Amino acid sequence: MNHDLTYSHPSRVLSSSYVIRKALIRKHYLSRCVHNYVTKNPGSILKTAVPRTWDLEISFADELDELWHDGLWDLGEELEKADPAKWWILKPGMADRGMGIRLFHSKEDLVQIFEGFEENSDEEEEGGEEPGGRDTDTSVVTSQLRHFVIQEYLAKPVLFDPAEVPLGEKDISPPTGDLHGHKFHIRAYCVASGALSVFLYTRTLALFSALPYTTPSKPPGDSEDAQVEDIDLAPHLTNTSLQTERGEAGVRLLDELVGCHALGSPVIGLNGHSVPTTRQSVRGRAMGQAIDVDQVRNQRQEVPSQNTSAEHVFTKKDLQDIQNQMSEIVGETFKAALDMSVHFQPLPNAFELYGIDFLVTQSSNPTSFKRYQVQILEVNSEPAIELTGPRLTWVLEDLFKAMARNFVSPFLRPNEEQAWAVGEVRNNLRKCLEVEIRGAGGW
Repeated sequence: MNHDLTYSHPSRVLSSSYVIRKALIRKHYLSRCVHNYVTKNPGSILKTAVPRTWDLEISFADELDELWHDGLWDLGEELEKADPAKWWILKPGMADRGMGIRLFHSKEDLVQIFEGFEENSDEEEEGGEEPGGRDTDTSVVTSQLRHFVIQEYLAKPVLFDPAEVPLGEKDISPPTGDLHGHKFHIRAYCVASGALSVFLYTRTLALFSALPYTTPSKPPGDSEDAQVEDIDLAPHLTNTSLQTERGEAGVRLLDELVGCHALGSPVIGLNGHSVPTTRQSVRGRAMGQAIDVDQVRNQRQEVPSQNTSAEHVFTKKDLQDIQNQMSEIVGETFKAALDMSVHFQPLPNAFELYGIDFLVTQSSNPTSFKRYQVQILEVNSEPAIELTGPRLTWVLEDLFKAMARNFVSPFLRPNEEQAWAVGEVRNNLRKCLEVEIRGAGGW
């Protein structure tokens, strides 16, 4: 994009991307801006909506020796406790599509991971990579990607079996006893407009892992022989770009999960009691057709029971609570980015679509009104919308029409613009934030 035009013709040129927004889309920048914001605003929802995070700059494994005494000293203390229930996840700050993501449990594991990255770097320089390598290889080269973040692995994700929402007319929802809990993350589409209003698209996606969830563990074998690089990430990674062979098998609308069994969830119903249910099988619509979400919801019956179980049925109230949390988190995240003004500079004649990833975990203090805790994972520019698949193409078409109607048309015909309150929903867009950036109108 020719951003010179964006700057030189603010009244005539509308850009579909901001020029500077690293504070949002680079994981290590996002980590820093959230940390700074929460330090100044300890009451922000971001204090409990972001996993504990450390950012580091590293090119070689031996640099960790110094980092354990500096930026990673508190992480080192945690690792030395060797708590078997705590694992950690490493992510490159500027990579996407699951590249470079690794799980580890000890200092030795982390050293081993970076030594493996170094070997990959040497192979690339020597041209030793075999042709036709695996598409599932997620290795990265540390000499090219020096920035990483480490986050505490969220070990109590809410689980669903996507098979409870069949995709084909001939598919049948499995019996409750045959359900397998899969980890998922929520992909929500967010639009930032001008300087600055932020909107969350209310139709969100649930992207599932390829294999049922298991708690992280090293592969079986002697402790000296077990390699952290051999950990199977398939039950833990929900990125659809790593599961292209599955097609749409792991993609659902979050709304479609209403009435499904949330496996491993707190045993609390709408009235403080356990609510196992029976539900009718819901057949998916034909490929490429819109789904009547309300009809899907109404086809599921919630039948209270006196039995207790480690599962309950996902309700409309749960869905609404998750959406409310996401909206507040998005608004606070953009406010945090604005505080790092050098790395996020909204322009009045620009707008941008982002894909924001959330993980839903079990609440540490569940109530009948709030069973779940939403955590923000990352913000993606140029989100890979093609991975949604043809069945849900109508969702994206609806989003693009809403963007044209609400962000392009008002720029061309400003007199048609109407007041829009924070929290109000129009065209399936919920306003999360509206602030006026000082000086943005006169640059």
